[in-house]
Amino acid sequence: MVLTGAHHLSNNADKIDALNVFPVPDGDTGTNMNLSITSGANEVKQANEQNVSDIANAFAKGLLMGARGNSGVILSQLFRGFAKGIEGKKELDIAGFVSGLESGVNTAYKAVMKPVEGTILTVAKDTANEAKKLADSESDIILFTEKVVAAAKASLKRTPDLLPVLKEVGVVDSGGQGLVVIYEGFLAALKGEELPEHNIDDTMDLEDLVHAEHHKQAQDFMETDDIQYGYCTEFMVRFEEDKLKEHPYDETKFREELSQHGDSLLVVSDDEIVKVHIHAEYPGDVFNLGQRFGSFINLKVENMREQHSKITEKNNLKPKQKQDFAIVTVAMGDGLNELLKSLGATIVIQGGQTMNPSTKDIANAVEKANAEKVIILPNNKNIVMAAEQAAEIVDAEVEVVPTKTIPQGMSALLVFNPDTTLEENKQQMVAASKDVKTGQITYAVRDTQIDGMTIENGHFMGLADGKIVATNPNQMEVIKQLLSEIVDEEEDEIITILSGEDASSDEEEEMVRFLEEKYEDIEIEVHKGNQPIYSYIFSIE
Repeated sequence: MVLTGAHHLSNNADKIDALNVFPVPDGDTGTNMNLSITSGANEVKQANEQNVSDIANAFAKGLLMGARGNSGVILSQLFRGFAKGIEGKKELDIAGFVSGLESGVNTAYKAVMKPVEGTILTVAKDTANEAKKLADSESDIILFTEKVVAAAKASLKRTPDLLPVLKEVGVVDSGGQGLVVIYEGFLAALKGEELPEHNIDDTMDLEDLVHAEHHKQAQDFMETDDIQYGYCTEFMVRFEEDKLKEHPYDETKFREELSQHGDSLLVVSDDEIVKVHIHAEYPGDVFNLGQRFGSFINLKVENMREQHSKITEKNNLKPKQKQDFAIVTVAMGDGLNELLKSLGATIVIQGGQTMNPSTKDIANAVEKANAEKVIILPNNKNIVMAAEQAAEIVDAEVEVVPTKTIPQGMSALLVFNPDTTLEENKQQMVAASKDVKTGQITYAVRDTQIDGMTIENGHFMGLADGKIVATNPNQMEVIKQLLSEIVDEEEDEIITILSGEDASSDEEEEMVRFLEEKYEDIEIEVHKGNQPIYSYIFSIE
């Protein structure tokens, strides 16, 4: 059931991504849930158990460590609770199924500080409630599960009635859809039915090629500083017809383009999917090249310099003494990485909109920080829950300051005081993060209507603290509209501009002239962030 559910979710990840309410090119729900459940399924494969309780515990463990984004974290909590609900059982019967579903709902609701109805939580709750009613009258587990899946689908259809923004855009909840797809996989496994196969694993042995490539490189001795391309980058893209019309896929040409960004390059593809492995210095650039052809269904970035350092550190017999404080934060882009470290960050995890780090990624960073007390700054609302989950499983005192943007993270770093307590630092950093306004410039990836605005695919958008307030095919017009909306000439004192990897010097100069003319008394700073997705990020204080 677990493996079929995971496989079915993988097959439908792009469709679930398409349900996202905001048309921004971020770390999508389907991608996050797919990466999360794949981690759980891999743990089940390794468990080699026949006891259903042990299988459920293995699934929960894998989901926990691989959870990405809010949807992935909630999914991990649902099945963590499910495992508790069937603890000690050798086989899964209807009573156990009901107990697991109910326990999963209770665990997931407790994990979310402010549960929102009309989401995956509602679908899980409605399904569990219906399952409890059905248990009194149904004794055949296949017929029971068919009715449970039907209840999940019915609940999913009701999500737009509970969450107005879904009704406005005309979609059901993406996380809820992901859960329904998993339940459909469970049912297919019980009935012995086959789901549509991609046959990727049969035609592309990328994993074997990657291991061989890494093994070959390991024979050559090198210093950490000798590593020219620092990030082992892997991704899979499922082709989409609309994107292929604009950017026809040619494997040879694609390989040549990628080769300019790194080494140890492997590209394998069939009619539906392309898999890529490359050692690159700027993973965001590589992701952008791949995304032209379709939707991501898997992403992975590993810092090889850190891995190499760990290996060499093992030869040092003296254990490093723990420092008192450390700050772990998240950002994508080498410029933002350097900026956050200059403000006091100990470790900057490569991630953000295009790639939400998992619970395990964050926990590993906390452990690497080697400190008694650690503060985590997620800098993205979709990473907060994974950060909080990581804080619970590491061997250190950890506080999560729930920053939702890079500017909030920067403001929090500026008020950090190593001479005060962990709790006092959290209070001060939370307060500072609330005093900054965030503006972002990005582009729409689909046509939609939201907040009374009509947004067209490819047009630029201006976001004020996450809310779309401007859209136009001309980026400079959107920038001016956004800044006019978000800047208060009487209250604000500093505007910090973080320019992305696609920003041009001419645009920056025109933007600075506009600000200097419109806001004479406001100080303006410009930093090269090199972040993907957002051509400009504005911090207004």
